Amino acid sequence: MPDEPGRGLDERLAALDSLHDPVRRSLYVHVAAQPHEVSRDEAARAAGIQRSLAAFHLDRLAEAGLLEVSYRRLSGRRGPGAGRPAKLYRRSSHHHDVSLPPRDYRLAAELLAQTVEEQRAPCLRSALRDVARRFGQELGRRIRARLGRRASRRRQMEALGEALAAHDYQPYPEGDDVRLRNCPFRDLAEAHRDLVCGMNLALVEGMVDGLEARHLKPRLEPRLDQCCVAIGPVGQEGGQSSPFKVQRAKKPAAANPRMNEVT
Repeated sequence: MPDEPGRGLDERLAALDSLHDPVRRSLYVHVAAQPHEVSRDEAARAAGIQRSLAAFHLDRLAEAGLLEVSYRRLSGRRGPGAGRPAKLYRRSSHHHDVSLPPRDYRLAAELLAQTVEEQRAPCLRSALRDVARRFGQELGRRIRARLGRRASRRRQMEALGEALAAHDYQPYPEGDDVRLRNCPFRDLAEAHRDLVCGMNLALVEGMVDGLEARHLKPRLEPRLDQCCVAIGPVGQEGGQSSPFKVQRAKKPAAANPRMNEVT
């Protein structure tokens, strides 16, 4: 959700200031990059620190509003002897936006999106998708020029993941697909879902087209708290077999998906 009007600049700066500590920042980056809730044990292993220290920093991040907390028994057992529920952390749904001097580009985007929807003119929606697709194609062509035409599928996927991460989509591998952990336009999408999701799909389609990655096909597959776009092999739906296999990057926080061809 967007920053609330009543939240002052001091409060927003204080939340971001909690990331000044490098250990705390690394824990936040790890948790924010995961598609699942993170336990204290997992966070401690990822940061290479003791569990007690991880718990301290995770709780400070939750107090600052950067993480959300839930409780669940990881064993799945219930009743007496099942043990205490574990404290789990996930990225906060609240986003923290600081601009000096203050700027409000979200308001401009909201007004433009509302104008397109109220006009009820298919040509406006089509024009938006065309512009998004051309922008994506230009990004893809730049990637292809940097890689060269003989780049392997794996290298294409690495470069595509890097480009998506650079635009804050936070890609991660899931089975044979690449999912996008974050929607950079989430606030706008909540109010204008069809418009924004269509734009997102066209943008990613353009990137794949410009890269000439003909083995990949973006598709709309909405998921709670994530981007509506998924990328998978041509002719396959999510979860089915494919001509190549996704492997999770060694450092999930880097958000760069790795794909290896099956020989």
